[in-house]
Amino acid sequence: MTEKIERLRRLMRKHNIQAYLVPGSDPHQSECVPEFWKRRAFITGFTGSAGDALVTMKSAGLWTDSRYYLQAERELRGAGFTLFRWGSPGVPSWQEWTVRNLKPGETLGLDSPLITHRDYAKLEKELAAKSVRLRPIAANLVDAIWQDRPAAPAGRVTVLGKKYAGESARSKLDRLRQKMTLEGVDAHILSQLDSVAWLFNIRGSDIPFNPVAIAYAIITRKEALLFVAGEKVSPEVRAVLKKDVSLRSYAEFPAALHGLAAAKKQVWLDEATASQWIVSSLEGAEIVFKPSPVSLAKAVKNASEIKGSKHAHLRDGAAMVEFLCWLEKAVPEGGVTELSAARKLEVIRKRQPRSKGLSFQTISSYGSHGAVVHYAVTPETDIPLKPKGIYLIDSGSQYLDATTDITRTVCLGPPTAEQRDRFTRVLKGVISLTRTSFPRGTSGPQLDILARRALWEKGLNYGHGTGHGVGAFLNVHEGPQGIAPARGFGIGLEPGMILSIEPGYYEDGAYGLRVENLVLVVKDKIRSTETSLFFTFETLTLCPIELRLVKKDLLTEDEVSWLNTYHRRVRRALTPLLEKDEAAWLKKATQRV
Repeated sequence: MTEKIERLRRLMRKHNIQAYLVPGSDPHQSECVPEFWKRRAFITGFTGSAGDALVTMKSAGLWTDSRYYLQAERELRGAGFTLFRWGSPGVPSWQEWTVRNLKPGETLGLDSPLITHRDYAKLEKELAAKSVRLRPIAANLVDAIWQDRPAAPAGRVTVLGKKYAGESARSKLDRLRQKMTLEGVDAHILSQLDSVAWLFNIRGSDIPFNPVAIAYAIITRKEALLFVAGEKVSPEVRAVLKKDVSLRSYAEFPAALHGLAAAKKQVWLDEATASQWIVSSLEGAEIVFKPSPVSLAKAVKNASEIKGSKHAHLRDGAAMVEFLCWLEKAVPEGGVTELSAARKLEVIRKRQPRSKGLSFQTISSYGSHGAVVHYAVTPETDIPLKPKGIYLIDSGSQYLDATTDITRTVCLGPPTAEQRDRFTRVLKGVISLTRTSFPRGTSGPQLDILARRALWEKGLNYGHGTGHGVGAFLNVHEGPQGIAPARGFGIGLEPGMILSIEPGYYEDGAYGLRVENLVLVVKDKIRSTETSLFFTFETLTLCPIELRLVKKDLLTEDEVSWLNTYHRRVRRALTPLLEKDEAAWLKKATQRV
């Protein structure tokens, strides 16, 4: 790895820059990126989904959040990179570190498609105050040293039928154009892959676990342009799309931007997602910076998407019960490992109707590995499960009618008093947040404390967000809504939004605990009045919660009632879908507390 750093530095000298940014993102600001664009992973060896690297002539650093601290420690060994635990007290962000450490007259280089305009403008201003320059480099420097770089993905584009999408592409385009008319703009540009997929009712396979195609879109008052590699679109798909969409090659997008600029068009961009390269390419156009209406429209599920999610969670719940029943019998017999357990669950899920694969790499973590929040098991880290200790399984699936995401903590042997206390506090957080009622306009960060309060009472906490938005046969992490201290500000939760609720507790080197359910925002019919709307959550996930880890005397009567009611609902919903032995297991797993 250190050889890669030195090769990169030679190129930096050639371009006369003293620092170079290697972000984990791609030109579409994706959280998960195809192998073709995993430049940060190539240069550092760190494979987590969140993190940015910065290389100077004398140092190299990798910044990531608390979900990946332990993983980064392991993967960065011998790579020549210092780990910066972003979010820890006293640890600067890479932007802050750059401002503090680069000297007047020095230059930070970067690849402008990989940074949003908002972040670029903020960084440029901060560096200028220190007389440090920010310079886009036309060709990515990592690409120049990346031998055997994977080819660009070439997954086929498919059309998602109205049965599942619930609304035609034409209708969505009409709604978008109404918004454009109100804003007085000529064009709206989309660069986020899930927004493009949602708007045109297309799906792809260019990024593992995310059913999206690498594409850009430009929507004008009269035309909708989809920029995607032509070989990905079959004649059959092309015939369906041509009714509402004009197809262009992915390589034609830069010229289209220059055309808008030359014509001095008014262009609507979301500065939080549009790259600096897009903004620079539009020089001469009149740009209106405002959040994209597509992002919010995608987050609010329609009746068909909600119906699909409820049906998918029935099938997914049955798959989880089959897996948990198998696990309880198989572990004492021996031979079950983290990897084989994950594969077993994947096989079970793939048998479910409308299955389209996993929604993310399964987190199958036993014992101390459970403390690694986003642990990714590999053949090198794989360990056997034994009839003792704690096992955490965080998994999800893509179905034609929905995306699922669930975490369950399994007690494989007698739990300790500490484990039962911590788990019950995590469960109290799930119940408290699920049962809350909140007025219209409330955002996720305002609710986050409800999931943490029981842990805070003991001086405990968890370092990740409490909840994220979830797509409809799209990305398992979806914005703009979220439930976290710093995610979802200003985005009021609305009926139709689907989010996760997933508090946890992690004891480094010992175990991890997490309970995750997906919930649907619905109107609170009891508390709403003619003049005041209140919302609440309806739980979609159907799967038992580990009762052997519940400390009943920590729960209030209302919390016990919620748990018993939830388990009764799970049992009634799933029993008809199960084999006899699985139904018997479920009855035991959902007995009254």
